[in-house]
Amino acid sequence: MTIAKVVRPGELVGYDEDIQLWSQQQARLLREGRFAEIDIEHIADEIDDVGKSERRELASRCAVLLAHLLKWRIQPSFRSSSWRATILDQRQRIDMILGETPSLESVLRDPNWRQGVWLDARAQARGEMRAKTDSLPAAIPWSWDSTFDPEFWPD
Repeated sequence: MTIAKVVRPGELVGYDEDIQLWSQQQARLLREGRFAEIDIEHIADEIDDVGKSERRELASRCAVLLAHLLKWRIQPSFRSSSWRATILDQRQRIDMILGETPSLESVLRDPNWRQGVWLDARAQARGEMRAKTDSLPAAIPWSWDSTFDPEFWPD
């Protein structure tokens, strides 16, 4: 068991010591205008991480959506209300993410990002369908825009 460091009032902790306390202290310093005491490098890293986290969430939701659309296309006899709900929910969540963070629209247009998302979607679908990798399309078999169209159902 690690003994916690006792922090005296007004004492600043390091980023690596206690990120929760560090973030609270940094926010307080910013609000108080005590800029000389701010840990600029780590704050910049944390701000970068926020953007990365948003991109990861978008990628994850797109991969789930694509995996379910792929299963919908390949296994029509297994289509269920659960699959339909997942597809609709993911489309709605993606729309909400893009509404809250419109700059992520540019990420959706990046072909390398799309390919990475497709690889994740194929891996998910392959695991759920117990399919062989070579039985699944190497590229998205419908237009990218169709993926997000609420009227689109790959048949």
